[in-house]
Amino acid sequence: MRESFNEINITPLTDIFLVLLIIMMVIAPLLDQQGLNLTVPENVKAENIKEAKTINFVVTNDNQFLLDGQEVSEEQLESVISAQAKKLPDGLLIQSEPDSTHGAIVKLMDSARNAGVTNISVVGL
Repeated sequence: MRESFNEINITPLTDIFLVLLIIMMVIAPLLDQQGLNLTVPENVKAENIKEAKTINFVVTNDNQFLLDGQEVSEEQLESVISAQAKKLPDGLLIQSEPDSTHGAIVKLMDSARNAGVTNISVVGL
């Protein structure tokens, strides 16, 4: 005659919870990454608008960087932006064509930040 089964073995359940706890402890520090700081634009009355002195870059579909219609290479970005920032202190406006890559835009943003530009705006064409 068989004995009845009166107790539940919780050892496998405990093992699963310990593994999940270890996974969470390993992943938790990786989730604390710094993202981009974005500010929402404010509504401005038309009479208060002045002509902005911004650097205008266009990122083309084939990931070329154009400043006033002239191509700027990746190696020259930082020096060109720092030279332009002295004449145009209001920041940087990045106009991106629809098929330009995220990497090209981030490269331009990083170069601008390294050149000392703090105000960066991105607009799709």
